[in-house]
Parts: sequence; C-alpha cells; structure tokens
Amino acid sequence: MLISFTLENWMSFQDKTTFSMVASRERQHGERIHRLAKYRARILPIAAIYGGNASGKTNLFEALRFVEFMVSEGVEPDEPIPVETFRLDDEATKKPAHFSIELLIEGAIFDFSFSATPEAILEERLVKVTSSSEQVLYHRDKNQIDFHKSLPQKRRLQFAFEGTPDNQLFLSHLVLAKVAEFKSVGDWFGNRLMFISPDTRLDPTIQILEQVDAFYASMNEMLGLLDTGITRLGREEIPLGSLPMPKGSEAALLNQLKEGMAFYAREDENQGDYITLTRKNNRLIAEKLICFHAKSGGTEIPFDVQEEPNSVCRLLDILPAFLGLMSQNSRTVCVMDEIDRSLHPLLIHLLIKQYLSLCSSSTRSQLLMTTHNAHLMNQKLLRRDEILVTERDGFGASSLIAFSEYKDIRYDKDIQKSYLQGRLGGVPRLLDNF
Repeated sequence: MLISFTLENWMSFQDKTTFSMVASRERQHGERIHRLAKYRARILPIAAIYGGNASGKTNLFEALRFVEFMVSEGVEPDEPIPVETFRLDDEATKKPAHFSIELLIEGAIFDFSFSATPEAILEERLVKVTSSSEQVLYHRDKNQIDFHKSLPQKRRLQFAFEGTPDNQLFLSHLVLAKVAEFKSVGDWFGNRLMFISPDTRLDPTIQILEQVDAFYASMNEMLGLLDTGITRLGREEIPLGSLPMPKGSEAALLNQLKEGMAFYAREDENQGDYITLTRKNNRLIAEKLICFHAKSGGTEIPFDVQEEPNSVCRLLDILPAFLGLMSQNSRTVCVMDEIDRSLHPLLIHLLIKQYLSLCSSSTRSQLLMTTHNAHLMNQKLLRRDEILVTERDGFGASSLIAFSEYKDIRYDKDIQKSYLQGRLGGVPRLLDNF
C-alpha cells in the first residue's frame, strides 16, 4: 500500500509537497480503513484529486510514474535522466528534483527516497521502519554508500554499487541482481503499481479473455449492469494473411511464443482491431476482440470494438482495473488519471461505490484518481481526507491540500456546493468578460 508520496522541484510543484494516504481522526466510513496496529496508523483505500485545468493533478501522478520508471527500468548509462524541474524560477532549474515514497509491504514499512538531476542521482536512501526504530538499509551520497550492519554479503552489495552508473538508481540494480533483501520493494513497483492514463488502451481487457473463469464472467456481468448494450465479450478468429505483418514475422513469433502463450497487438495504432496472437497446436492463431449485442428474436450480433462509442471503449479500458481492485486479496495500487474521461458521472459513481463496499480493515488495494466529477464530492461516498485539491498560485507553483485540513467543513456539509462556489480552492479562476 502507498502510505505517502513527497515530491519537490518537479514540474509545477516547486515546494516540498506531500500526498498522504494516512487517515485523519475523523470517523466517517471507518469500517473500510486499513489498520496498522503495530504502527498505530490507518491507511485510506481511495483518494480523489480535484483541481482546475493545469493546476498540477496530472503532474503529481507523473512524478509517481517517474519514480516507478527509474526503479523498474531506468535509463541507459549514456542517457540523461528525464527529470523535469520547476522551470518558472531560475534558481529551481539549477537544483535537483527530490522524491520520497513510503510503502507498506508485507506488514513492514519502507521509505525510499532519491534526488536527481538530468546528469546523475545525487542521493538515494532506503529505510526500513519498524514499530520501534528505523534501519537505514543503505544511504548513497553521490559516489559513496553506507550499508546497515544487519545486511549480509556487504562485499557483494559494494561491488554492485561500484557497477551502478551515476544516472541509475542503486535500487534498480539490486532488483535486477535479485538481491533477496530488496526483492519485495522492487516487486511493489514492478507488479503492484498500475497506471491508467486517459489514452490507456485495451490490453488488460484482451488478456481477461484468456481466462475462462469467474473474472471473465464478472467482466461480462458488469458490462450488462452498466447499461453498455453489450451482452458479452468474445473473440473471433481472423486469417493471418489479413494482418499487415512484415515478411517472416509469422515464423519469428511462432518461435518466440510457447504453447498457450499470447501476444497482444493492434492492427492499426488509431483505428484497427485489437488482436491476440496465440500459439496453439504448433500453429499461430489470430483473433480479434468482439462485443456481442442482443438482437431481436433472442440471438446475438457481433460488433468490432472500433464500432463501439468512445464511452464504451473507455469503460473497457478501466473495468479490468476495477475488477482487479475488487478481487479478494488484491494488493494493487491503481492510479487513474482523468477517471471520468468520456464516462457518465453516475457510472463512475457506481463503480467507486461498488469498490468501496468491498473495502475493509483487512483489504490492501488502493485507488488513486484525478477527476472533475463533482458528483463524487459527497461525504456519503468519500471521507474528507479522501478528497484533495490542487491549486496553482500566481507564480505558477502547485500546492495540494485535503479537505480534512479545512476546519470549517463539518461531516454534514454540502462540500460539492462549496467547492463549485470556489470556497475550497481548486477551481479555475475565470474572467467574467471572457
């Protein structure tokens, strides 16, 4: 689970800003808050970030995506680090960007932080927090590093550090080297953290069709409940010769794919069908995603995905993520930017309400989202500490504040009305004579 994320001198966030998932003292919807007894803390399952256009909402999640990229992939030794510092202040452009992320992993808390310029990682630290102390597992300061005395094989770790280029994180090298003490942290970034942007496409939906199980059935059930007109999803085999495949690629794919494995692609980047290439009985099978609709007389008619409205395509983009979050024992932290893109406010409300109804003190999944959907700004649905706003000052710098930090917001207040009236910030400053 994500506990907190702090950034400084990144894009529109000039000053140190912390995005916290730690619950405040309020009691509303307390039954769904995850409790960390030994740390005396409670973690929220959801956060909705509001704000005017260009206020910094997306920049906050882009910072989190940047950290994930640096840990899971990183840049080549001779490439610049894609750091984007605050550009509206000359002094800020000369300083590094700083990031710190606090995570709950398998019952333990880890605090990972680093500072970076386009040329190098200047500082890096990984801390394991226990209920009574903090263990600095390692602290990197430019070309020097110190390890905690409890870590085994310090010579191997020192050797790994000496082979780490200045522009790469040491943590990413530890993960690549499969050092057991750091595997869980690397796995969190590589397997637990999921990003869905406004232009995310249907790969997760296509992969669901590989599973003839309850998850696939849930997908079809939800599509029916959400008034899409789709009775079920399916696949239709198409001739390999109809695909714009380079000469020799069919044989190459057949050699690469093991029996039963699938390769997901799109016939055309903008308009084409979504294609699954699977090796079955030593042959390459091509299938495309199909949406079935009910026809008079009790029969069904297939539609290509590209024939569906944009709203249905967007729903197909995000629905697998919701089903994953709602599955038992989920540990996913899903980040959705512009969750309401092309979707009706009541539909999003229903999906979030369904997700929250399944959250309890023992669940570990989290949904972080940016939105303009004021219909969600309802204290019967969300707590005050689950609603945050970004705002940009007169110098172009973004700030972030949770509604729980406002002293005059009672539990029974109509916060949607107050927000739209501009009393809580986070709305565009529009000119009357526009």
